Amino acid sequence: MKRLVLVLAVIGLIVGCSSKEAMHTHKHAKMMKMGKMFQSVPMDQAAILQKGENRLHCSNCGMKLPMFYKTNHAAKVDGKVTQFCSIHCLADVMRKGKKVTDIKVVDTNSLKFIDAKSAFYVVGSSKKGTMSGVSKYAFRTKAEAEKFAKENGGKVMRFSETLEVAKKDFAKPMKMKMMKKE
Repeated sequence: MKRLVLVLAVIGLIVGCSSKEAMHTHKHAKMMKMGKMFQSVPMDQAAILQKGENRLHCSNCGMKLPMFYKTNHAAKVDGKVTQFCSIHCLADVMRKGKKVTDIKVVDTNSLKFIDAKSAFYVVGSSKKGTMSGVSKYAFRTKAEAEKFAKENGGKVMRFSETLEVAKKDFAKPMKMKMMKKE
């Protein structure tokens, strides 16, 4: 009887996950059950601003946006709305010389996109980062950021300072490449 139930469950899983998006949803749900990552939200709580077949993935690295939602950024890149899993991926696109305007970030508390330049970031908290060893979470108000920093560590910064921290991530690999060339 137990085997029959298991076989039926597996068949139901296979049938239920026949589409690409359903499979991604299943993987996301499985990761959420294993141990909720701080930066993750359920699929129905994530605002996906970009369009197209790969709309659920970071336009730079391909990571699943809801899985890293609390660090999501969005911007117009060369006039097209584009979404990123993190400020790291946004900085990478900027570094490549793309025209980036209208930058938004997810507010960690409300889960809504807000203007990145008016946000307050907590950099280096005990909460895991996305695409970087140094976490970067944004808040609508300075008071919310200070409360988060008091509870989780980190330093409160504005967007321009946080972007500079993210850009430093790219200096390390460049130094290694230069050393290898020599």
